[in-house]
Amino acid sequence: MKNTSTSLTKLTLQKFKKNGWGVFSLIFLCLGILVALFAYVLAPDNSKNANQMHLSIHSKSPGFKVEMLTIPSAGNKNNFFSALFFGKHSDATEIPISNFSIVNNSLQIIKYNNDGNQGLEKEFNLSLFPKARTINEVAALYISEKKFILGTDKYGRDLLSRMLIGIRISLAIGFVSVFISLIIGVTMGAIAGYFGGKVDAVIMWLINVTWSIPTLLLVIAITLALGKGFWQVFVAVGLTMWVEVARVVRGQVMGLKQMQYVTAASALGFNNFRIITKHILPNSMAPVIIISAANFAGAILIESGLSFLGIGVQPPMPSWGGIIKDHYSYIILGKPYLAVIPGLAIMSLVTAFVLIGNALRDAMDVKTAS
Repeated sequence: MKNTSTSLTKLTLQKFKKNGWGVFSLIFLCLGILVALFAYVLAPDNSKNANQMHLSIHSKSPGFKVEMLTIPSAGNKNNFFSALFFGKHSDATEIPISNFSIVNNSLQIIKYNNDGNQGLEKEFNLSLFPKARTINEVAALYISEKKFILGTDKYGRDLLSRMLIGIRISLAIGFVSVFISLIIGVTMGAIAGYFGGKVDAVIMWLINVTWSIPTLLLVIAITLALGKGFWQVFVAVGLTMWVEVARVVRGQVMGLKQMQYVTAASALGFNNFRIITKHILPNSMAPVIIISAANFAGAILIESGLSFLGIGVQPPMPSWGGIIKDHYSYIILGKPYLAVIPGLAIMSLVTAFVLIGNALRDAMDVKTAS
C-alpha cells in the first residue's frame, strides 16, 4: 500500500509539472510568501505598517524623487527580530525639503511645497543630530534623496511599502480562513457521511441554512458580532467557507464507507474514529485540496471587499482592499494607478490560486492521460 501511495504521489507530481501555468503560479505564490515574510526588509519605508506620512508630497506619480531630512529620536529601541517581521517603532521625523543651507552653525531648510510655491523656512541646531560632529556633516548624514517607485498615496505614504506589507494580510487571511474551514468542514462532513440517519439530517440542515445566506452578508454579520479587527476578520471568513468542504467530504465518505477495506476494518474491531481518520479521510482528500485552493482565492476577494467597505482590517494596517477604498475616486481624477495597482495585485494573487487549483484537479484526475 505504501509503494502504491508513493507511486501515485509521484505520478501526480509528474502530471502537475507538465502544467506550465500551474508551475508558474506555484513559483509566483512562493515568491509572494517570501515577500510577505521579509516585507519590512524589502520595503523602502520599514516603519510599522509603513505609515510615515508626508502630506506635502501626497498623490505623487511613480518614480517621484525628493530630498528628505531625517531628525532622529533618542528614544528608539528596536529588537532585531521585531523590526524584521513587524517593522521599526520609530519616532524619527522625516521632512521633505526643496533646498537647504548652512547658516550660523545651524541647518536652514525650505520645506517642499506641493503647489510649486516656495515652502516655509526652518532652522535646526546641531544638537538635534547626534552623529554629526559639525554642522557640515548634517547634510551628508541626515539628508538623502528618497525615491518613491510606485509614488505616494493621498497621505504621502510610500505606496510600494504599503503594497509589500499588504500582501501579508491577503496571504494570512487565506491560510487562516482555509485552515478554519478545513477543520470544521472535514469534521462535519465526515460525521454526516459516516453515521448518516438523523445525524446526517441535522448537519445537512445546518449546511443548507448556511449555504442559503449570501457569503458577504454572512461575513459582515459575523464581523459585526465579533467586532472590527485583525483576527476577527480571519475568523469570520473562515466560518463562512466550511460549507462547501463539508458537502464534498460528506459525499466522499458516503461512497468510501461502502468499500471492502472499511468493512474489513470494522470487522477487525477498529473504532469509528480510527476508521474515519486512518482509512476514509486519507482517500478523500484530493477534492478537498482542490477546493482549498479555490477557497484561498475566495478568502482574498472577501477580505478585499470587507476592507473596501471599511469593516475589514482597520487602518493604519495596510490592506490591498483598503488602499483601493482610499483611492478609487482618483480613477476619475487623473491618477488611476493609485487604485489600479492594488487591484492588479489582488487579481494576480487570486488568478495564481485558481490556476494552481486547476492544475491540481488535472493532476489528481485518474481518468486523464499521464
